[in-house]
Amino acid sequence: MLNDLTGSYQELWPVILADEYQQTWLDDCTALVGEENAEAAFEKLSSMVTGDVYGEDAVEAYANGGGAYFCGFTNSLATLTFDGETSTISGTDKDGNVLFSHTYHYIGMEPVHGLYEFESDDADSGEFTYFFLAPDTSAETYHIEFRYGSDAEALSQYDAGEYAYWVASGISTDCDQTMIDNCIELFCTENLAG
Repeated sequence: MLNDLTGSYQELWPVILADEYQQTWLDDCTALVGEENAEAAFEKLSSMVTGDVYGEDAVEAYANGGGAYFCGFTNSLATLTFDGETSTISGTDKDGNVLFSHTYHYIGMEPVHGLYEFESDDADSGEFTYFFLAPDTSAETYHIEFRYGSDAEALSQYDAGEYAYWVASGISTDCDQTMIDNCIELFCTENLAG
């Protein structure tokens, strides 16, 4: 899995929800739900992935139903890099300062969503001890989805605990217009096609 992800990633949603791509979203929504429903479909889709709380705050906020996922990076992470050849995962902040760089080993599959589980070989990895990686790749789905943290059991819970309502989404730092267009189209199709 790490070989398939080799490369660097930035947060997905600030890239593909940028104003310059709104017409792409509306065109893709129109193709699936018609022009009269396209704007509402776009608003619904974007609201699903732009929650601003996660963890216990989200559990409390969504106690009466509803809820959106926070899909950004946490712990000051701005760029995530995978090196499949050395089994290294590393990350930098917005200023390019290295936050962590560790080798990881596979420990199993997360049963709820089929994420590949990796654990750091460094005992002092803090919130970067575990990475749970969805089978998404830039080549297949034009983006990646993952979770990371210090508690493997808590990472297995999606609507409880310190990582509730959070799944990070990334896109290659080398993404081009075609990759962005394909990612938007895939998200619309997966969530709107009947």
